[in-house]
Amino acid sequence: MTSLARQDGWLAVPRPNPQARLRLFCFPYSGASASVYYRWADGLPAALEVCPVQLPGRGTRLSEPPFSRLDDMVPLAAEALVPYLDRPFALFGHSMGALLAFEVARYLRRHHRVAPARLVVSGHSGPQLPDRNPPLHGLPEPEFRERLRELNGTPPEVLEHPELMQLLIPILRADFAASETYVYRAEEPLDCAIAAYGGLADLHVSRAELEAWREQTTGPFSLRMLPGDHFYLNTQQALLLQSLAREFAEFANAA
Repeated sequence: MTSLARQDGWLAVPRPNPQARLRLFCFPYSGASASVYYRWADGLPAALEVCPVQLPGRGTRLSEPPFSRLDDMVPLAAEALVPYLDRPFALFGHSMGALLAFEVARYLRRHHRVAPARLVVSGHSGPQLPDRNPPLHGLPEPEFRERLRELNGTPPEVLEHPELMQLLIPILRADFAASETYVYRAEEPLDCAIAAYGGLADLHVSRAELEAWREQTTGPFSLRMLPGDHFYLNTQQALLLQSLAREFAEFANAA
């Protein structure tokens, strides 16, 4: 089996696990780096190898310009995973990362005829639905900062740090542009299982909008709502990981 190094360009793996029975590739939300998933290995079965995806413009790729179009990002991200699809794999993505994970799954089906064991999407409406939230990427800076504060995904100490914000705002604008300019193209539904997750207090994505992911698979579909807002995956990380451990119990039990 192919072994993953700790850093491999698109992948930043905190705990390489050559004996893993399943690789879980995790796509970050807007403005986030692979580091948001670094501690996930502590809460998931040892049979899983957590493989955070590092997007350009952050972490070890800080010198690279971020993508502002999902269509440009998907082929490169998908091809970067191909050498590591020598065993069962799953895709997880939150918010923008959910769209990216979905399109990577469709790209891998079209170009490589492989499919994840499961696609786990979080904090984003079904891709076929129009985005009901007003676009953010072109807002003047004062309004942009205020909207970031309202979204509650950027720590207050970062919002108040001019040097950090100078680095972060171009990445956030690019990521929001990638999500907000996304155009859904109809294809046959995936045949892998899809699990959708959301926060009960998320004002930006409703339960009905998460339920719309059901249309994207001919396989099993599940929806789970956890306490918290749009960034419940950070505040309720232990609960989420417990649920994900159950999602992948078949691999853990086999191990």
